[in-house]
Parts: sequence; structure tokens; C-alpha cells
Amino acid sequence: MTGELPPMRASDAERERVAEALREAVAEGRLTMEEFEERLELAYTARTHADLEPLVRDLPVPASMASPVPQPSRAPAGADASWAERIGGSATSRWGLAVMGGFQRAGRWVMPRAFTSVVVMGGGEIDLRDARFEERDVVVRCFALMGGISVIVPPDVEVHVNGVGIMGGFDQAATGDGGPEAPRVTVTGLAIWGAVVVERKRRKADVQREKEARRREKAELKRLRKERAAERELGRTEQRLDASEREPDAPERELDGPRPELGSARPGGGGLARERAEREHVLREERAVEDRHGAGERRAAGGAGGDRPDDAAR
Repeated sequence: MTGELPPMRASDAERERVAEALREAVAEGRLTMEEFEERLELAYTARTHADLEPLVRDLPVPASMASPVPQPSRAPAGADASWAERIGGSATSRWGLAVMGGFQRAGRWVMPRAFTSVVVMGGGEIDLRDARFEERDVVVRCFALMGGISVIVPPDVEVHVNGVGIMGGFDQAATGDGGPEAPRVTVTGLAIWGAVVVERKRRKADVQREKEARRREKAELKRLRKERAAERELGRTEQRLDASEREPDAPERELDGPRPELGSARPGGGGLARERAEREHVLREERAVEDRHGAGERRAAGGAGGDRPDDAAR
């Protein structure tokens, strides 16, 4: 083991806090819908804090989460408490045997400090994802003859595999460090014409919760898209209404105003336009003559203002 701390695993609660920060950011217009969908997908598939931290690095910390991603120098309080509750108790089974058959240890059972499994032309499964641990350090001994044994451990458990395979396989791909408070599982034994496989898998309940969360997020995205589309349509409608309110008499002006081009556009329309213009000129001249006569009569009446009406008549 090296002196470096292993990458801290992210919990479902931390993923949900980051998702909530992204939802607030897209609601405030800090993220586009495309950026929100991309980051949300990365948040729900993140495995460590290092995967979550870049997703909210350029966003302000919302009021709903005081610390979006805990510092890797300390383990999440929820994870510590969970493992503290799962360590201790009396073992429910200390061995498993399968001869041309199979055995399984899964669900809520207590893993002893040492569990021995033997399969002959058969198979066995040891699932520790929901199990309690009698002690923090446990050993799984696997002996497979022309058979196979599967050991399933949680993702944040420290695992060491040092078994031997003779004309068979002893998988060591799951070897690695875990959380500071998680148990340590050592898998050892012998496989002859058989195989021992050690896998890291998440709990079924966690996978189901993630599926439900993704389903809710998809529904939320669909709702947001509908709201955005409705807002855009409402904005276009308001713009049209504002334009009509600014020029309410535009159609009347178009109808009342002179449109000589309409007459010229029709065959023979030029003659009609000229006749109309000549009539209007004649009318203006007649009104001007009448105005001049009226003005002369008023001046004459004003000049004789000192005489009596009967003198003016004579």
C-alpha cells in the first residue's frame, strides 16, 4: 500500500446535492439546457468526489447546500456512520459447500471473521453488499475444483486477492483500497480447473434509487422544456400585441390616405387619377373665389360702419 489517500467515493446524497445545484443554476439562467443535461448525467454517474467537484466549480454555492462536495481529506459522515453500524455481531454462517450443486450467501447476513467455501463441480456465491461484518478485517477462503465461486463486495471496501489458480483462474481485478472506515476483505484459496471471481458492485437498493432519480430528472427535464416553449410562445404573442397597440390606426391610415398608385396600377387608371386631380383643382379655385368675394363684402361693410342702415340701403 502507498502513502497516498485513496480517492473518496461519492454517496447518493452528495450526487443529489450536486444535481440540486445544477437545477438551481439552469433555473437562474447560468447554464443552458444542453449544459444542464450533460452535467446532470455526469453527476449521477460520478464515482468519486473528484468527479463531482468540476461540475459545480464555476457555479455559486446555493443556499440549499452549504458544501456541494466534501473535502477528500475526511470521509463523509454518512458513510462512517453506515459502516460503524454494520460492523459487529454474531456470524450467521461460517462455511459454504456445493458438490455438483450450488450455495449462496446474500442479503442481510453476518459475515464472520473467516468464511470457508468449497465447490466441487458446482458453484457458489458470496455477496457482501448488504451484509454485516463480525470484524473489520475478514477473510474469505475459496476452494474450487471444476467449479466456480463468485465473491461480490461493495465498491468502497478494501480488497486483497492472493489466491492461486491451477489450470483455472483466480481473478485479482478487484484488488484495491477502500474508504478509511470500510472493512478490509481478503480473498484467498485455490482453484483447480475452476475459477474464483471477485467483483465490486453497488447495492441493488442504491442502483434502484439511482434509476428512480434518473426517471425523476427526465420528467423534470421534460417539464422544463415545456415551460420554456410556453414562455417563448407567450413572449412572441406579447410582442405582436405590443406592436398592434403602438400603431392601432395603421389600417385606417392606409385606407384614408391618397393612393394614386392604385389608380395607375389598373389599366386606364392614369386617366381617372388626372380627372380626379382636375376636379379637386376646380373645387379649390371655386372656394378661393368665394373666399375673395366674402372678404370684399366684409371690408365694404366695415367701411360703412358709421352710417345708418337705412342710409346704406339708399
